[in-house]
Amino acid sequence: EHPLLNDSKKLTERQRLELRTYIEEHALAYGVASLDHKEIDKINILNASFKAMHLAVDQLSTKPELILVDGNRFSPYLGVPHVCIVKGDGKYMSIAAASILAKTYRDDYMMEMHEKYPNYSWNTNKGYPTKAHRKSIESHGVTPIHRLSFRLLPETT
Repeated sequence: EHPLLNDSKKLTERQRLELRTYIEEHALAYGVASLDHKEIDKINILNASFKAMHLAVDQLSTKPELILVDGNRFSPYLGVPHVCIVKGDGKYMSIAAASILAKTYRDDYMMEMHEKYPNYSWNTNKGYPTKAHRKSIESHGVTPIHRLSFRLLPETT
């Protein structure tokens, strides 16, 4: 429990970072996993999300009795029951905590990628397809980490 714990999108970056430290120090267990752009392109973003969630659960020091999932779909995990909850990150502290960890770890990765590929403004857009990011793709092309299965530029007619 923490008074700020809420949907990560409703928190400032500073609050998320403060909560990340708190979550990591006080959670019974936590795991964070990711897949690279090649895997996401190969199996699609939804399946990649399920796979990353499974990899994160694999890291837990204790086996969960129930998995609460933010959203309306999930791929069952090794006989552990699950419940999907739309907008669950605003309803359950464990889902909010998971969303904060996921967002802060992804933001860290995007900052690393900004250092490697500074033309794409990942320090500010955190990988979301802003107009400035799309202009960078038009000017500089794609990087080795872009997900090619995503529509990177608007279709022209």
